[in-house]
Amino acid sequence: MAQSPPPAPKPSEHRFPCDHCGADFRFAPAQGLLICDHCGNQQPLDDDTAQPPPTAIIEQDFRAALRAQTDDTPNDDIEETRVLTCPNCAAQVEFDGANFAAECPFCATPVVTDTGLHRHIKPRGVLPFALEERDARKAMTDWLGKLWFAPNGLQEYAAKGRKLNGIYVPYWTYDADTKTRYSGERGTIYYVTRTVTRNGKQVQERVQKIRWNSTSGRVARWFDDILVLASKSLPKRYTDALEPWDLSALEPYRPEYLAGLRAEGYTVQLEEGYTQALAIMENTITRDIKFDIGGDRQRIHSRDTKINDVTFKHILLPVWLAAYKYRGKSYRFVVNGQNGRVQGARPYSAWKIAFAVTLGLAVAAGIGFFIAQNQ
Repeated sequence: MAQSPPPAPKPSEHRFPCDHCGADFRFAPAQGLLICDHCGNQQPLDDDTAQPPPTAIIEQDFRAALRAQTDDTPNDDIEETRVLTCPNCAAQVEFDGANFAAECPFCATPVVTDTGLHRHIKPRGVLPFALEERDARKAMTDWLGKLWFAPNGLQEYAAKGRKLNGIYVPYWTYDADTKTRYSGERGTIYYVTRTVTRNGKQVQERVQKIRWNSTSGRVARWFDDILVLASKSLPKRYTDALEPWDLSALEPYRPEYLAGLRAEGYTVQLEEGYTQALAIMENTITRDIKFDIGGDRQRIHSRDTKINDVTFKHILLPVWLAAYKYRGKSYRFVVNGQNGRVQGARPYSAWKIAFAVTLGLAVAAGIGFFIAQNQ
């Protein structure tokens, strides 16, 4: 008799109802508590003694995880969550309960779609929000106020104090032990004096030369927590501008940190992220080789890198996000939920730019007329 396949894991739903009124708790960064906005009830994160929280962030074996992703058998490192996929920017955002119709926090597109199941590697670490929404809004408003030639609608948007969305953005971190053998050349700068003719006169000048000597050697480096963005919803230039992140503040993942917030599912797969991490490692190894060669100039002819003990973590980093539509186009602003750094796109006001150009030309013409009169 054929055995039936093991049951698929049930989708995870992270809801935290208030034990007083039944409304949902939200995580409050300032207090480090779960707070009910409906009745004011508070609850510490470690209130549930039946399920003690994890005490450490465990690195996962990279090769074993790749094998597990192609295996449909139940796995403690894999979970399924219900997500909505934005038809405009393809962001996959986890929504709680029956909240299936909303506005995409990444591009402000109305999202009305069937709920899908997202099978993914569980997060291992989370960097809890350190900024409340009001602090993030102030940081964004201050940043918007410094923009030149912004349309009036943008300032009105900032003044209205529209709610920002708290989003946990997915990242991969990679660790690896590398050993590289190389061959190359070390260049030493020296100078020679020669006589040249200039304007009918003979003069002496110093000329720079480089003496090259063959060399070879070995460098080794342990890479720890190479950070790779696992999302395609936000432009990488935005998220890069939010760095640095203090990863020493990472906490073992607990769904309580997501209470009242959103979490984006990763769209950069584990192996694709590793390819990006390899490029980062190669750049660092190149610098190591040049430092090891020494001298004034360096040439690298060959290298052979052995990579061992590759591990990774799926982590979530906190971002406050606002999407603003101006003349049918979406503009996004992101605020680092840990340190308040702001980045984003902005529209320009054509009439303000034209006015500034006209004013500049008028000032220049006035200065020219004044100088001509005085002459």
